[in-house]
Amino acid sequence: MMETSYDVRIWKTEVYSGQRRSTHTVRWSVAGRSWRQPHKTAALADAFRSDLVSASRRGEAFVVETGRPISMERAERRVGWLPFAHEYVSMKWPHLAPNSRRNTARALTNATLALITSERGRPDDATLRKALTAWAFNVRASTHGTPPEQIARALSWLERNTREVGELAEPVVVRAVLDALAVRGDGGRAAPASIARQRGVVVNLGEYAVERRLLTRNPVTAIAWKIPRTVRSVDKRVVVNAAQARALLAAVGTQKPSGPGLVAFFGLLYYAALRPGEAVTLRAPDLRLPDQGWGELLLTGSTPEAGASWTDNGRRREERELKHRARGETRSVPSPPPLTALLRAHLAEHGTTPDGRLFRGVRGGDLPEGTYCRVWRKARAAALTADEFASPLVRRPYDLRHAAVSTWLNAGVPSTQVAEWAGHSVGVLHQIYAKCIVGQEDAAREQIAAALGDDSGA
Repeated sequence: MMETSYDVRIWKTEVYSGQRRSTHTVRWSVAGRSWRQPHKTAALADAFRSDLVSASRRGEAFVVETGRPISMERAERRVGWLPFAHEYVSMKWPHLAPNSRRNTARALTNATLALITSERGRPDDATLRKALTAWAFNVRASTHGTPPEQIARALSWLERNTREVGELAEPVVVRAVLDALAVRGDGGRAAPASIARQRGVVVNLGEYAVERRLLTRNPVTAIAWKIPRTVRSVDKRVVVNAAQARALLAAVGTQKPSGPGLVAFFGLLYYAALRPGEAVTLRAPDLRLPDQGWGELLLTGSTPEAGASWTDNGRRREERELKHRARGETRSVPSPPPLTALLRAHLAEHGTTPDGRLFRGVRGGDLPEGTYCRVWRKARAAALTADEFASPLVRRPYDLRHAAVSTWLNAGVPSTQVAEWAGHSVGVLHQIYAKCIVGQEDAAREQIAAALGDDSGA
């Protein structure tokens, strides 16, 4: 809570006459702390001093931190939710990766819909969501474009019919916001990871509201709202073995027209544990490949796909630093003999883009996520049995990375080395892949049996 005091003294206005202009400064103190407020004219200074005197005579408390009467603080802090949320996004935008920008917009869209105060004249939900996600909370769009008339009307309606930021201090209001984060746009339950990510955005916005003195404390962290438990560990059912992986890579090569040029792409995910965005960014100068045997990959950046409206360059992908690393840092990953052979064959048959990248779309340009996901779905259908295809087994291309890390750990590679190659911390590595390390349970049972003096075995 803000500290207040009734110990207020107000002095005569101080006048400084300069060669060009005069300054009229109102001086007062609150709880012994002195304050000064300069004004350009005597009328402005007299009006401000009169407000202070009137508040003191009414017996109104003054805020020690700002020196202002409580009524003046409240009047200055009345800010609408929508303009404040847009201000927050504008402040964060330059520092966020494209995918983080998109996730922030989605979280604030859900929060805004929970803060609507009237149903009269309300546009449909699809229009409201588009107005918020694609315009109000997209700095690139709102800065460089003009919204269509329907969107402009929706934004105007939202500005008139959403709460003020100060109302978030009411627990019932902020609880409604948090509950809205748990529901998808189609009415279904959002995934726990999505809820946690969106809550993080709202928590950060609450901190910004406190920083802006619109709230005295963060209302999101002040209430007991249970965050759904997020599953961090990899489901070992998604992890393929070496024979299955080889069959899948062979099936990729039969998927025309894109498949032949993507065998090495998926090989990088399986044999070197690259993230898709890292594989897309890989260039020929980053490869150290002998004619055969072990090689080396030097990763310099990542280019995850976020959508043209969320990047600074207006393209679907934007190259950034490696995940969990500072800009300019690199990561070295070994290329086992099968991957070295795949990469050499790819370079011989498909070459590179003009800037040296290994992979491209069918018509050139960046490799679209939709293209390699479509190829992967077809390869799974061709290479797996009906039961395997219906199972979670390597359902996503990213699951190949999980298989690579699991293979390294099960081969006995020290976790510190695996973490370095995979671009993880050791702690996160153990948390994510604990269920995928074969033999741990049997060894643990044997150790417990030995401790108990039980010779019957596990």
